[in-house]
Amino acid sequence: MGEVDVAIVGAGAAGLAAARALSGSRLTVAVLEARERIGGRAHTELVGDLALDLGCEWLHSADRNPLVAPIGELGLTIDKTPPPWADPEATEGFGAAERRAYGEAFAAFDARLEAAAAQEGPDAAASTLLEPGSRWNPLLNAFSAYYNGAEFDQVSIRDYAAYQDSEVNWRVAEGYGRAISALAAPARTVLGCPVSLLRHDGPTPVLETPRGTLRARAVILCVPTPVLADGALRIAPDLPGHRAAAAGLPLGLADKVFLRLDEPEAFPREAMVYGATDRTATGSYHLRPLGRPIVEAFFGGAHARALEAEGPDAAAAFAIEELAGVYGTGIRRRLTVLARTAWAADPWARGSYSHALPGHAGDRAVLARPVDNRLFFAGEACSPGAFSTAHGAWETGLRAADEALAALTR
Repeated sequence: MGEVDVAIVGAGAAGLAAARALSGSRLTVAVLEARERIGGRAHTELVGDLALDLGCEWLHSADRNPLVAPIGELGLTIDKTPPPWADPEATEGFGAAERRAYGEAFAAFDARLEAAAAQEGPDAAASTLLEPGSRWNPLLNAFSAYYNGAEFDQVSIRDYAAYQDSEVNWRVAEGYGRAISALAAPARTVLGCPVSLLRHDGPTPVLETPRGTLRARAVILCVPTPVLADGALRIAPDLPGHRAAAAGLPLGLADKVFLRLDEPEAFPREAMVYGATDRTATGSYHLRPLGRPIVEAFFGGAHARALEAEGPDAAAAFAIEELAGVYGTGIRRRLTVLARTAWAADPWARGSYSHALPGHAGDRAVLARPVDNRLFFAGEACSPGAFSTAHGAWETGLRAADEALAALTR
């Protein structure tokens, strides 16, 4: 495959951002992507006339999100309709008293988390701050499963509190995944090209792939943490600090099922409903997002992993069963499965987005640390305050590109 100045491993949001940042330099750049497409965990699938975001969907902290302006310049439609989870009145099946009680329990838990994160001393699991015996603990853990991809016993207090969110959330009507891919720079990109070994013990780093060997003066690694932690991409000599940091930042799991609704007008636009409020193993259902005739079902954490293990049809069957429990058995004949995800089974992702295990909040800074001014790291797991988001990944890609450019032009 020859030699380049910069090799970027991974064409997700971070890798595409790095390539875009370097496109104005005189450096030669190659992007190596294991999949047969770009975008990584940002992926829009067209089903008929519906653009379904199988991965990331929301422009979080949209009022300061660095992707909003370039996406708007592409001519894509940025929809500013607030998400239903931001409006308690949009949650069906909750009476006013229940909404108030759950809101108070959530606010009290959040306040305890913020206070604990500000104190000195060892980190701990967020679950230690749940009120013992609270009726709302199962639903709070369900929220964590959607939000973190894992229940609160797997989530660091300090890392959870470090996430920076303006609570302004917008969408790209044509698909967030489509937008991310459209922002790709005209760099040399090789698809279907996983890197199995990166050697950095010689004068020039060497990457081994099924397409041959590539030498690069600098390498920007933009791969999910399990790929590094499990050695699917082996680095020699080993980087035990980075590998341990990746292991401390596993990818939680959030899967989706998209169901088409016959006679959608019978259901409210932009509403949501929980399958159950007294257990964690339940789905969250977004009704008619953007007014479209669909239900978008979300499953997270251990429940999502269990559904994946049952087979490709399990999540859809579970979703239809829960919706029938809420709206009556007649809804069964009005639902058609359009698409489903299984991010844990994806060998190039192995999950959805990162969370820090208890005691591992500092691992994000370790993972982002350059090595010998030749190896640079990017991806949402490297973001100090916007982890688990596409814009967090994008920002780290820009940062890694700046580091590589400075090192090579010094």
